[in-house]
Order: sequence, then structure tokens, then C-alpha cells
Amino acid sequence: MATPADNQPDNTSLTLGNRVIELRKKHHLTLDQLSSASGVSRSMLSQIERGQANPTLTVTFRIAQAFGMNIGELIDQPWASSNIEIVHGEDKSNLFRSDKECQIKTLSPLHIEKSVEFYELRIAPRASLTSAPHFEGTKELLTVTSGCAKVISGESICELRDGDSAHYRADLSHSIENCGDCELICYLVVTSP
Repeated sequence: MATPADNQPDNTSLTLGNRVIELRKKHHLTLDQLSSASGVSRSMLSQIERGQANPTLTVTFRIAQAFGMNIGELIDQPWASSNIEIVHGEDKSNLFRSDKECQIKTLSPLHIEKSVEFYELRIAPRASLTSAPHFEGTKELLTVTSGCAKVISGESICELRDGDSAHYRADLSHSIENCGDCELICYLVVTSP
């Protein structure tokens, strides 16, 4: 989804990248072959393997599916199946990112394919969450529940306060900045074609 502001690979990205490399070699696949099997571009796969991209859940699912597994198996956390699936708030495995500037918690199940992803964001005062472009046609819907945010998508900029929502293109470089003195708490829905 997003890369840290300093553009350094985070542990989650590196772990996923190493796992994809391990599985690709185990299955004797080239990047081109994995790209054909998953429908994920060769360049995106290369970035993921180098820990330079944080793919959306849909992209991660496509990679897992190419290896004949679900996301839980891809990231070595198999999930039990049930008619009702709970994403526990205190479950640390749902933290997509957690550092002094930003916490991203996944609120949607990690192992199922979907075109909609749901996150809770907490951004420290004056910090930001910057993301590289996602797949063409990807959009985000951000709703602020506490604080104020500046949203930048390409050349477009808007400011949001408590209760405000913005819908914007996420297939461009985009960022969410906390422009206040208190923690920014918001909910993010990512939709992909």
C-alpha cells in the first residue's frame, strides 16, 4: 500500500519480498513466469522482491494464488476458515505498519481476494503517509474521525476535518498528511478494478 516517508524498505516489505523469492526459486519460476501466472507486472514483482514496494492485498493475493496458496500461507500465517471471520483489534499481525509516525491496521481479512480493502490509519502530528501509485484504476476513500488531514493525489490537494471524507485516485503518487497538532485518526477504503 504505502512506503515510509524516508523510502527505506520496512521489515514487512522485506519479509514479503524474501518469501516471494524463496517460493519463486522453490517452484523454479522466473520473474516473467511468475508475472504470467499471477497477472502482476514483472517490474512490480521485482520491486516487491527487493522490498521496495508494499503491494495492495489484491496484488498479494494474486501472487499467493500463483503459488497455489492463500495470503495467510504466503506470509506463513495460515488462517482457519469459518462462516464468520473476525479481525481482532488487538491482533498485532493486522498491523501493516507501526512506527513513531504512522500506524496502519488492516481491518479486512488478509487472506481473501477482494477489490476492497479497509484500514485504520493513525498518523502522528505533522507526519505523513506517502504512497507510490497503485494499479491503474485504484481509488481511495478516506474518512477523518479525529484531527485534520491534507490529502494530495497527483496535483490535487484538499484538507479534511472530523467527519469529512475524500475520494481520490490512488493510481497516482498520493499522500495523507497530518496537518494538525493532535494524532490524526482516519479510515481508508482502497478499491481496485
